[in-house]
Amino acid sequence: MLMPSIFGENLFDDDWMNFPFNDEFWGKKNPLYGKHAQNMMKTDIRETNGSYELDVDLPGFKKDEIQVQLKDGYLVLSAAKGLDKDEKDKEGNYIRRERYAGSMCRSFYVGDAVSEEDIHAKYEDGILKLSVPKKAPEKIEKDGYIAIEG
Repeated sequence: MLMPSIFGENLFDDDWMNFPFNDEFWGKKNPLYGKHAQNMMKTDIRETNGSYELDVDLPGFKKDEIQVQLKDGYLVLSAAKGLDKDEKDKEGNYIRRERYAGSMCRSFYVGDAVSEEDIHAKYEDGILKLSVPKKAPEKIEKDGYIAIEG
């Protein structure tokens, strides 16, 4: 059934009864995946003997739309999808389009001992797989005291 966009993702949404007070009315929804955006970038983290293995769900993204960055001890994952305005269906008109532009970001603290060269990333079938080695933080040298003569 075709529905106007005022009904959101489902004609019978729970929020419909709270229409003037919900976040969608005031423009606070995530346009990329609607009100279910909190379900995106779901991550599984496994601990192995020498590393942490992360599997991040990023369905619908292309490899070039995903960035992985190490910044100040944080592993920062971001994904952005643009809307291709040149697309048209065979008849030339859309009644409803559910592909939107937007971005998302998530970060994990990995510590300062890990470098970019240590992290391995692979994107396949909508899942970003990351391997982050376990590294102990560098030991801070004890304060050395100088003996005072006299």
